[in-house]
Amino acid sequence: MTDHDSDQPIHEDRLWKDDGWTARVIKNEDDEGWAVAMFKDGQSEPALVGPWTMGRDKKNPKPLDTNAFSTLVKTASEVLRRHEQQLHATLNKSVTITLDGATVTVTLNIVPDDDDPHGVLRAVDELGNEIASKRVEPNFNLTRASATAWADKDFSR
Repeated sequence: MTDHDSDQPIHEDRLWKDDGWTARVIKNEDDEGWAVAMFKDGQSEPALVGPWTMGRDKKNPKPLDTNAFSTLVKTASEVLRRHEQQLHATLNKSVTITLDGATVTVTLNIVPDDDDPHGVLRAVDELGNEIASKRVEPNFNLTRASATAWADKDFSR
């Protein structure tokens, strides 16, 4: 009997665990086919779920193998990377404005805290020196117009 909770690699027909990932072939609840779920170690939700190929007998799933697992890891890693990029883009915005002939970068960083979600608006000069900073609502809409309006009020707090 294999210990499925250990850090040891597992290479079975329907369960493949290696390099921080677990592939599990499961019955597709929507039809008579099979699906594969890819889990990053330590995560309860799959990073990727997709259709899985039927075996030659047209009843059972094709067994997992090294090449299939490697492809699944690449695909699941890419899905996670895109998700992280999207989340970063959602939580961090930046615009550039001109103030008295100088370029000022205004950033908005959202802090998605469960108890106290908020944003931090910052204005930085061309040398990277902070001109001003203020706390804003997490739904603050940073645009060139809102950044310019803040600058026009001498970066009022």
